[in-house]
Amino acid sequence: MDDFVRNKLTEWGLSMWIKTFEDQCIDKKNIYCLDEHDIINLIPKVGPRSTFKTKLKSLKKEQNTANQATVDSSAQVLPSTSDTSDKGKRKLDPQGESSKGQSPPSKRRCGTKHGSYSEEIILSDVKNIMNFVDKKIPNQGNTKLNNFLRYKICDLETEKRELVGVFGKTGAGKSSLINAVIGEKNLLPSGSVSACTTVMIKVEANMLNSKYEAEIEFITKEEWKDELWSLLNFLRDNADKDKEDDDDYHDDEKLSAVYGEEWKDKSPENLMDDKYFREIPEFLLSKRKILTCESAKELSAKFVKFTRSDSKDEERKKVKRWYWPLVKCVTVRVPGNDSLQHVTLVDLPGNGDRNKSRDKMWKGIVGSCSIVWIVTDINRAAAEKEPWEILKSASSLMGNGGQCQEIHFICTKSDLIEDSDDPSAAGVRALIFKKNMQAKKEVSREFSKLNKVKKHFSDDCFKVFTVSSKEFLKKKHLNPDETEIPKLQEILQNLNDCHSETLNYVTGAYGILSLMQGAKSREVRGCINRKTNACMDLEKNLRHELDKVREAMDEAHKAFEKCLSEGVERSKSSCDQTCIPSYILYRGVKGGGFHMTLKCLVVNNGIYLPKKKKSKPIDLNVKLASSLTDSIDEKFKKTFPNEGKCGPFNGVINTFSLDTKMLIQKHKDVKLQLIFLRTEENKIKAKLIKIIRERKKTIYSSLMTTIEKTMQECYIKAAEFRGPGTLKNMRNTIEKHICDSKNTMFKQAKDVMLSKLRHLKEEILQTLEETMQKSIDLSLKIDAVSIPDVTAELEMVKKYYHELRGSPDGQTQIADPRSPAAAP
Repeated sequence: MDDFVRNKLTEWGLSMWIKTFEDQCIDKKNIYCLDEHDIINLIPKVGPRSTFKTKLKSLKKEQNTANQATVDSSAQVLPSTSDTSDKGKRKLDPQGESSKGQSPPSKRRCGTKHGSYSEEIILSDVKNIMNFVDKKIPNQGNTKLNNFLRYKICDLETEKRELVGVFGKTGAGKSSLINAVIGEKNLLPSGSVSACTTVMIKVEANMLNSKYEAEIEFITKEEWKDELWSLLNFLRDNADKDKEDDDDYHDDEKLSAVYGEEWKDKSPENLMDDKYFREIPEFLLSKRKILTCESAKELSAKFVKFTRSDSKDEERKKVKRWYWPLVKCVTVRVPGNDSLQHVTLVDLPGNGDRNKSRDKMWKGIVGSCSIVWIVTDINRAAAEKEPWEILKSASSLMGNGGQCQEIHFICTKSDLIEDSDDPSAAGVRALIFKKNMQAKKEVSREFSKLNKVKKHFSDDCFKVFTVSSKEFLKKKHLNPDETEIPKLQEILQNLNDCHSETLNYVTGAYGILSLMQGAKSREVRGCINRKTNACMDLEKNLRHELDKVREAMDEAHKAFEKCLSEGVERSKSSCDQTCIPSYILYRGVKGGGFHMTLKCLVVNNGIYLPKKKKSKPIDLNVKLASSLTDSIDEKFKKTFPNEGKCGPFNGVINTFSLDTKMLIQKHKDVKLQLIFLRTEENKIKAKLIKIIRERKKTIYSSLMTTIEKTMQECYIKAAEFRGPGTLKNMRNTIEKHICDSKNTMFKQAKDVMLSKLRHLKEEILQTLEETMQKSIDLSLKIDAVSIPDVTAELEMVKKYYHELRGSPDGQTQIADPRSPAAAP
């Protein structure tokens, strides 16, 4: 912040906001670039914000007058076409608030060539233009069309957020990797093998101020009380059992973290006393706790008690209470990190959580990850069981049940080598390179063996990276062969790329302005009656394209029905042999440890998630649904691909087109309206693909969730057994229920999935037809007597549109809808 801004705020009576502007590094150079969104973030109160906007508008006018001779004339001055008698030029108001109804000007990016603009500036400018246009639309006149236009302008706003999930066992270097990739050495605590991250940690950019922040979301009091009841009863019921597998539970560790030793011999009601939560009143109030610090190191020290299990190092002496059992998720926000503006890194526990709300969130996030990083030590990358078990157990959630496009297997500590015969720098680098190449080869070979995982992912989706986080954080000059962290940073930057957001917004704005000006021009020229043939052609094409979509979705439905019918028969015929797992029926298995495992499974609705990693997680519902999911996996991956350019249902959504490019040549009088329809067509396709991407997750998981509902009754019954014979009674109850239900349970799961597919088809067809028909009607069948002139605005946005698309200036070029670039 400089004296100019400080003095202006003082002069305008806004000195109380100086600190906020200083935190955001607002100076004389960039104060002129603030847009509506920036100002709202800087000054949230309406009164002071209105004062600031008025003063800033006057300041910009003064600046424009002073620099008029050097301003880019193509961006700053446009001929007025609203009044043919006006021979002069008009300047465009930067805030869109001029009483003369003039639009905002473009802002030149400093240091760029003439006519070149950064995408951020383009996006800001076009948003200002559309805000101004929105205010120009009158309340009187054709309210139906005017309301439609306002809705379309509002609908231009989209929020892009990509998730990158990070898995890895304790000590693999996961926290160090995240710190290195985002350039924050001290953000996530690392270095203690005995302490482990036990809750989800999201890492994203702080776009509001220059502070380091942690937002802590707790489970509810009711959820903790239920969990207390389960933990205490479970421990007390099994106090006299053989504890050979006790290291898989450590439920007493969870209780001791919150209560110390006070939890013993106390009831759940006593343990819910407010005195135990004095340090975290937000938990009692069902609010989120916000920690704010000046540095990453300070923040890390504050939030460690909310994220990690009790360690055996010095941290244990410093922290008396550990609140991670009460935490649902922690979101850490880092200032000044542009690569995380639209990307969130999520540090994930490997197997989910026994707490229902945390497990639900875990599954939702895993299913929403665009990329997954699996982190392991390079020395045992191919042989280490845990990372491969994570991949195998979560593959269905990430693949057919999610939206993951790439899996990155990241081998850490690539710089560590044994003593070398050649201690020279070149010799060491050669050894590191050889070691890294060998690790990549072995890991890729191991992945090729995972046939079940490859039902969800192709070989092209799997990539291996070798990294050295600590050396990178030391800012040493490292050869690319020594660490690939820069490659991971580039991946994040590409995910964060604002090009698609800018192009989507500008394309949509170009379409809306084209509609407005086309309607206005048609009214002026008296060619209102020349629309009939264009409407007929558009509606004919719409019916034809809808038939193609319907046919493709019907074919998919039939194919899934055939696959699922086969899966039902396999499930029924193999139920006794394979669907009922051996750990339930095998009578030779004895011991308190197994008793506790099965007890935990029925208490948690068929799921056993071990605390430690010696045992594998067990999901009986997934096991029972396995023959059904196996029957559809290949077809599902082809019908709903996460990667590639084809799109769902063999690309029929992507190729949907009213052929407006051809119709523009045939119906030149309504060219601008057809441009709008093309942009609407691309927008609705992008919206539908997003709907399909989300819906396909619930369609795929419905096989398992239906079976889980059917099994619910037997889980409840089995969990009620106490005393001698409990193990045998639990086994018999589960076995009998499965055998009694097998003739209906699997068919019901099939029917539910097919019903969800049918509903998706109906929604897609209805949305396509209604949206495009409404756009056709309002574009070509409604009079536009009250539409304002937007000639200047259209010309400016058109220039930006062609600059972003790379097309020759002045030519109307609408992309082929079959091209990936066509979709907003």
